Amino acid sequence: MAIPESQLVTWSHQGSIAQSSTTYNSIKGVLEGNGTPYAGKNYKVFLQGSYGNDTNIWAESDVDIVICLNDCWQRDIEALSPDDTAAYQGAFVDATYGHVEFKNDVVAALTARYGADVKVGDKAIALAANGTRRKADVIAAIQFRRYYRFKSASNSTYDEGICFYNAAGERIANYPRQHSANLTQKHKDTSQWFKPVARVFKNMRSRLVDDGLLKPGVAPSYYIEALLHNVPSGLFGTNYQSSVANVIDWYRNEADKTQLVCANHQYYLLRNGAHTCWNQANCDAFVDAAVELWHSW
Repeated sequence: MAIPESQLVTWSHQGSIAQSSTTYNSIKGVLEGNGTPYAGKNYKVFLQGSYGNDTNIWAESDVDIVICLNDCWQRDIEALSPDDTAAYQGAFVDATYGHVEFKNDVVAALTARYGADVKVGDKAIALAANGTRRKADVIAAIQFRRYYRFKSASNSTYDEGICFYNAAGERIANYPRQHSANLTQKHKDTSQWFKPVARVFKNMRSRLVDDGLLKPGVAPSYYIEALLHNVPSGLFGTNYQSSVANVIDWYRNEADKTQLVCANHQYYLLRNGAHTCWNQANCDAFVDAAVELWHSW
């Protein structure tokens, strides 16, 4: 028996908006305060994650915030020719204020305002919920550039993202702006079905975790969005039952899993052992559990 359309409609609804907006604006104000240690530097504060992309569900309470320093950057120059590589290396000098210093200053600014509610995690700076403020994760990042061509500082081609380091010192580069823009385009291409269907799958994930049919952390929202981004746009629409069934059937029977890409179009989606990719075994486990939920409803 399929999950009823009425249940899928309920799961398609967006989660908290007003409280998340208030939380974001409050923290943004602190991060942009004139008294911060990095005041006067070139940085930008913005949303990423489910709330930023309008795919948040009620079970997702976190507000994901990025503060990105643009005065310096890390780079990937592997695609450059030898001449372009030499030109790049001769064009810039190492920054004296980088990610380590910036993150420390961001932690100091948040701690000065929120005190013991601030905890530094493996990747993000966690800010505990308090009163009407929702839990928030703040990523302190610097700009990241993947170069394809470099003739001079004013004559180059690159994709711009962000990067940060985890507690083990491993660099993680991502592209939230491209991720968000491509999800928005997919939403348009599917006649506004994409984001509600993404919320349905996220709620299915939450139900599976609650029922003990899927381990927590196996299917992060970011990767669910990316998986659905690969689904042909014509498979969305008519109703939620057909959309969900079409997505699952496509993944199990038609998708070339080696060629699926993240929604930012910078990384493959299914690769093992990479910070920016989803282990295929976890993706398969999520889809298989969704099928079991679908048939056992």
